[in-house]
Amino acid sequence: QVQLEESGGGLVQSGGSRRLSCAASGRIFGLNTMAWFRQAPGKEREMVARLTHENSSVYADSAKGRFTISRDNASNTMYLQMNNLKPEDTAVYYCLLVEFRLDGDRSYWGKGTLVTISE
Repeated sequence: QVQLEESGGGLVQSGGSRRLSCAASGRIFGLNTMAWFRQAPGKEREMVARLTHENSSVYADSAKGRFTISRDNASNTMYLQMNNLKPEDTAVYYCLLVEFRLDGDRSYWGKGTLVTISE
């Protein structure tokens, strides 16, 4: 019912910035939240940043102070502003939407966008 599409990935020099976006479409349950994950080759997928209620956000230690998550509720688009990028940030970045439903939560993933940091 829900489709997510990430965009904004590409090649970035170390120390540079990049903004990722995630557009959600389809029938989206009203009570939901979104988050950004990333996965480097051969490594586990990890949370980078997530949104909470009342426009709050939570970040992984590796992203804290450098990344900023935001959401445009009108368009159901989530963003991840990444600054001072480092080679270890190289990964496929995924968008997650979770619907909090009475019959069980539902998770939807995008297909990911590759961010490569060169040095």
